[in-house]
Amino acid sequence: MEKLAAIWKTKDLRASIIFVLLMLVVFRLAAHIPVPGVDPSALRELFASNQILGLMNLFSGGGMENFSIVMMGVGPYITSSIIFQLLGMIVPALEEMNKEEAGRQKINMWTRWATIPLAAIQAYAMINLLRSSSAGVITSLSPFDFVAMVITISAGTIFLMWIGELISEKKIGNGISLLIFAGIIASLPTSVQQLMVNYDPSMLFTIIGFAVIAVITVVGVVIINEGQRNIPVQYARQVRGQRAFGGSSTHLPLRVNMAGVIPIIFAISVILFPSMVAQFFVNASNPMLASIAQKTITLFQNQLIYGISYFVLVFAFTYFYTEIVFHPSRIAENLQKQGGFIPGIRPGSHTTQYLSFTTRRIIFAGALFLAIIAVLPLIMQYFSGIQSLAIGGTSLLIVVSVVIETVKQIESQLTMRQYTMD
Repeated sequence: MEKLAAIWKTKDLRASIIFVLLMLVVFRLAAHIPVPGVDPSALRELFASNQILGLMNLFSGGGMENFSIVMMGVGPYITSSIIFQLLGMIVPALEEMNKEEAGRQKINMWTRWATIPLAAIQAYAMINLLRSSSAGVITSLSPFDFVAMVITISAGTIFLMWIGELISEKKIGNGISLLIFAGIIASLPTSVQQLMVNYDPSMLFTIIGFAVIAVITVVGVVIINEGQRNIPVQYARQVRGQRAFGGSSTHLPLRVNMAGVIPIIFAISVILFPSMVAQFFVNASNPMLASIAQKTITLFQNQLIYGISYFVLVFAFTYFYTEIVFHPSRIAENLQKQGGFIPGIRPGSHTTQYLSFTTRRIIFAGALFLAIIAVLPLIMQYFSGIQSLAIGGTSLLIVVSVVIETVKQIESQLTMRQYTMD
């Protein structure tokens, strides 16, 4: 309460928080502005009956279920960011640009530009998917209406990207993460309402079980997100003239979960891709192609195969993304330049090998935890028979991670202002 009072008394910090909240309200209003030409009742029935579409709707903040102007959410921007992160590891020129502020700003600009065609492609694919479905979501659509839909949905994604950057400039939290957070939280009242409507006394113990697992998941997410192994680092004592420098000791923190929620986003993109492509060929004139498409959809609708694939992909992508963002050789080189070393480990290549070996052992726990959290909704659905994505492990992981990050940034802003006043 003391911190909340201090935040409210700090005028500029209070104004920043109010601005962020207003931007989130604008996002939620936009998520309820539908694109014309769609049957809303048929659309809701389609999303309720298709688990894959329901998962995509969750990450769009419910905008996809409403076929709103922001139905694609910030997905295209995230995809564009991931592409340039991967290119930064492959293309030497981009890797050099990442080391300089001007270069990073140029890459950010390219990321924004690349978001536009990605948003248009995803909007085109989604409209075609709904047109080809047998649910009658989109019955008649002229070429002009089709182009207008693609442009409107693409503009909605760019609008959210702009809002996200405005939020990030206030240094209250990551704007894109807060938009995803708001979308997930917004789906909670609807899920609670559905649960109350369909409530039966026999479901009491199941609901209590859901609540207990949710609390355990939140605690686990906090522990894994905050967990780290501190590698001791010693700096050699240097004598320059009559003065001595260095000789201090510190530590190098290695986080258990360096990848955050990126592996889950990667895994979802990969596991949804075969089914989405197959949807286009279900009604193909070639019987063999239509049969393969139908078998692909049926295969990924199998909960066991879907769950195992999802688990393996999240586990593998956690290692993959950690290799991208963590560079033991660069850390070892910087330590050597600064006169630092790990006690008992020789500087240079030996330090690189030690950091790589230690990181892989630590990441195993983080990868296993992320994979379990990802398939937790499927496990709960299997034992309870209730499908509830709103309190799923992935949603909780994102929500708790964003809350922790936002609280830390607000506390740092408050601390900085207190030092300035002192």
